[in-house]
Amino acid sequence: MNPALIVFLLGFIAIFLLRLPIAPGMLMTSIFYLVVAPGAGADISMFAEKVLTNLEAKYIIIAVPLFVFMAQVMNSGKITDMIFRFANVLVGRRKGGLGHVNVVASIIFSGMTGSAVADASGLGMMEIKAMKEHGYEEDFSCAVTAASATIGPVFPPSIPMIFYAMLSGASIGNLFLGGMVPGLLIGAALMLYIAWIANKRGYPRGEKLILRDMIAISIKAFPALFSVVVLLGGIYTGIVTPTEAGALASLYAIIVAAFVYRALGPKDLWISIRDTVKTTGSLSLIVGCAFTFSFIVAREHIPQMAAGFLLSVTSSKALLLLMINIVFLILGMFIDTSAITVVFIPMVLPLVQALDINLVHFGVVVVLNMMIGLSTPPFGMLLFIVSGISGAPLKGIIKEIFPMLLVMIVVLILVTYIPDIVLFLPRLIGH
Repeated sequence: MNPALIVFLLGFIAIFLLRLPIAPGMLMTSIFYLVVAPGAGADISMFAEKVLTNLEAKYIIIAVPLFVFMAQVMNSGKITDMIFRFANVLVGRRKGGLGHVNVVASIIFSGMTGSAVADASGLGMMEIKAMKEHGYEEDFSCAVTAASATIGPVFPPSIPMIFYAMLSGASIGNLFLGGMVPGLLIGAALMLYIAWIANKRGYPRGEKLILRDMIAISIKAFPALFSVVVLLGGIYTGIVTPTEAGALASLYAIIVAAFVYRALGPKDLWISIRDTVKTTGSLSLIVGCAFTFSFIVAREHIPQMAAGFLLSVTSSKALLLLMINIVFLILGMFIDTSAITVVFIPMVLPLVQALDINLVHFGVVVVLNMMIGLSTPPFGMLLFIVSGISGAPLKGIIKEIFPMLLVMIVVLILVTYIPDIVLFLPRLIGH
């Protein structure tokens, strides 16, 4: 192990020990390496130009700010409210109805934005408030909201899957298709748990709606729901690419929010643009620094060393998949999903290829791991979001979410060891 690599690894460890922001931490560690490594630091400006050129050449990455913008518009307009009301029509009458509404609304919203954070912060406030008003414990309401938000990037579209496709070369269309069944399985598993808890605790049924009201709400929600058809229909019919679909769906969201629901004025649109720029800037910094980091990882052959070490420990595909699951689940608790994808995916791809694991299957498994990590104590980001918007203490939310995490981990195990759950739709209608 050469001195530059030792400096690099020590710097990487220091990022976590000192609780530094992940992007500046990776950048500083990379600079230290480039200064110390023989030949690497001779022309840092040339290296920086190479990284930026590679980043700008990734056309598919343009889809990320477009999906972020679409989520902002939907949260600013009346679209999230329409989604919640429509979900209430579908499942609100069941015992523990608003818990089921929470999950179904997340599934519908995930088909529009591809962001767990957008789901938790947008629909979350509305869902938690409604559940509290109908007698649900605040901690349980927050836990359901955080757990259901994990469906966002598993069910298409998905921002983490876009980053994964960019790195692995896997088809983004097939990745989106592969995430559909696992996303629905998570939703179904959470709803089964909610039904059990609702009977145990005596949670109320939702408000009974007459047929006329149900039809009226469904008709009013149709323009919002049609955005899923615009987005996914455009991709799978081949009319538009995922990037173009993001632009088309964003335009459609503006038209619906501004002219159909009359809930998006010039000021609201400006706030959506401003917030999108902020989020995109943050993501771009993470991805740019992670590209630098990944270049060094590749230069030092760390992926090959890691793959060789793991294969020397065991050649069992099942055991190695279990080890990968554990690693990415833990990473998801501490690190931003964009950084995990760009930094750690290149490290494990040689191992995935050596084991002949389908790249689409592996991508969905990794994304599912990271999303469960977002709701896992003590540092899961979604826990802090629902705690922040509700004012509920983390201790109670953590207690309530543990059984839901176990339910989602059962789904993760099924998806990991039964690849056809992921690959069924890509083989049937993918390309």
